Amino acid sequence: MLSLNLLPPSNVTLSKPSSRHRINASLLDRSRAQSVRNPGHGFSPAAASNCRIPESRSDFGRFPLPPLANFSRLPSQKVGSAASGAPQESSPDAEIGAPKSGMNKKLAIVFGLWYFQNIVFNIYNKKVLNIFPYPWLLASFQLFCGSVWMLMLWSSKLQQCPKIDKSFIIALLGPALFHTVGHISACVSFSKVAVSFTHVIKSAEPVFTVLFSSLIGDSYPLKVWLSILPIVFGCSLAAVTEVSFNFGGLWGAMISNVGFVLRNVYSKKSLHRFKEVNGLNLYGWITILSLFYLFPVAVYVEGSQWVAGYHKAIASIGNPSTFYLWVLISGIFYHLYNQSSYEALDDISPLTFSVGNTMKRVVVIIASVLVFRNPVRPLNALGSAIAIFGTFLYSQATAKKPKIEGAEKE
Repeated sequence: MLSLNLLPPSNVTLSKPSSRHRINASLLDRSRAQSVRNPGHGFSPAAASNCRIPESRSDFGRFPLPPLANFSRLPSQKVGSAASGAPQESSPDAEIGAPKSGMNKKLAIVFGLWYFQNIVFNIYNKKVLNIFPYPWLLASFQLFCGSVWMLMLWSSKLQQCPKIDKSFIIALLGPALFHTVGHISACVSFSKVAVSFTHVIKSAEPVFTVLFSSLIGDSYPLKVWLSILPIVFGCSLAAVTEVSFNFGGLWGAMISNVGFVLRNVYSKKSLHRFKEVNGLNLYGWITILSLFYLFPVAVYVEGSQWVAGYHKAIASIGNPSTFYLWVLISGIFYHLYNQSSYEALDDISPLTFSVGNTMKRVVVIIASVLVFRNPVRPLNALGSAIAIFGTFLYSQATAKKPKIEGAEKE
């Protein structure tokens, strides 16, 4: 005992085994506390004993232990937890997988119907115009079919009829007028040139959208203006190399672009107060008013030629019922493909709709070339591809365009 008392004082602990045990016990307690705060990431005593602790307390804070949660990114941890049967957190992708899959199937059906109905309309519309070249009467009949279709939906309660008043009709007069101009101009173009050429020129609609929207105060970034350059170049190349080129067909398609763009612009200005009317009902009322606009003008423009043209068409086709069937199909499918486009726009973003509309033109052009055997020159095909690719670039460039006039949905 005296020998121990005569020793000089020292800070070194002589019982090293007990000190190591105290350090390991402290580490184990702290690891258990961390495992409680981070469930699913266990920490075993064996793992604690293998951790190397610096001997100097002054160096301990210089090398902190990484949080245990960071180890969850290692593949071995995932495999181990799966093998041990521990409950794992559900993935957000797994939770929304089923609804997203159902939505994808619905969109596939809507897009499929949209494309199919558009192809059928373009083919039978052109077949009728080849033997009965009176687009004003045919366009009027197509609006008549759409009007009857909507009245049937409203009367049968399959589509809820909107409550409208005089102010709604007055606000709709402008958009209906421009819709009439766009529809009859496209039909005139179809009667004079190939279906593929009309659709190539109609793919230049974004050019007119940018121009007219800029005139009323909307602003577009530089990439949008650059995206319309290939559209202009492609349409020009397709026009100068088109075998069936006709100035009437070219101007018809161009005026159709102007009409539909002005319809969209004017609708945004005049119909923003009637948000309770959905897209399909709005299109139905536009169709009815357009019929009243178009038919009197059609009678004035070509009404005196209809009887003689009818007899000539029956003589060329041989079977009157075939002619009636073609006319009826063109009228019904004209409305159906527009109805499908509105249903698609209700379920998807404007960007997806724009890309789908671009691809629709590609499908229609290919189908019309295959059906009518139109000769296509290599430069004409190149111009068409450049123009359609330009519309795709435009849809991408306008996807994140900042809204200048508020966040209202078009």
